[in-house]
Amino acid sequence: MTTEHARTVYLLSGPAGVGKSTTANELVKSLSNSAYLSGDDISHMHINGRKKPWQSEQEHDLIWNNILQLTRNFIDHGCDVVIDYITFPKDAEWLKLLLDKSNVIIKYVVLWADEKTLVKRDALRDAEEQMGERCLILFHEFLNSRLDSKHLLHTSLLTPKDLQQVVQEIMLENRFIQ
Repeated sequence: MTTEHARTVYLLSGPAGVGKSTTANELVKSLSNSAYLSGDDISHMHINGRKKPWQSEQEHDLIWNNILQLTRNFIDHGCDVVIDYITFPKDAEWLKLLLDKSNVIIKYVVLWADEKTLVKRDALRDAEEQMGERCLILFHEFLNSRLDSKHLLHTSLLTPKDLQQVVQEIMLENRFIQ
C-alpha cells in the first residue's frame, strides 16, 4: 500500500436515468487521487459470447470480478475508486466482503428518482442510449431488493445546477457507508 490513510470506494448506483454517470464523473473530479470505473464499459469488454448480465449469472459474476480486481489494483496504488454501475445491495455486500482491508471505506449510494422523472430523463438521451422499459424494470428491482433507505439519495427535484451539492453530500455523509 502506497498510502497510509483510508481509501474510499464509492459505489454509485440506481436505475437507468438517475444521473449515475454524470454524478460519478463530477465526483471523480472532486477527489485528489481517484479512478473511475464504468461498469458498463467493463461489461462491454467481453465481446464474443457476451450475454446480458441481468440474464446470465455467469456474465454478472465476470463483470463483478473484473470490477473487484480493478478496484483492488487502484486501492493498492493509493487511489479512491468511483464505480458507476447498477449495483444491488447483494452486489455491494459481496464487494465489501471481498475488499476486506480495514483501511477501505465503502460508500454505497443509490441515486433515486420517481418513475415519471426516470422516463423523462431517459427520453432526453440519444436514441441509441435510451433504456426504455428497462428504466422502470430496474426501478422495481431496486424496490424489491432489501435496499436500506439510508443509501438512497433522491434526485427527482435536482437539476445539473445541484450537482456540486450532490457530490458534497456523497463525500461527507456517513450514512452511505456500507
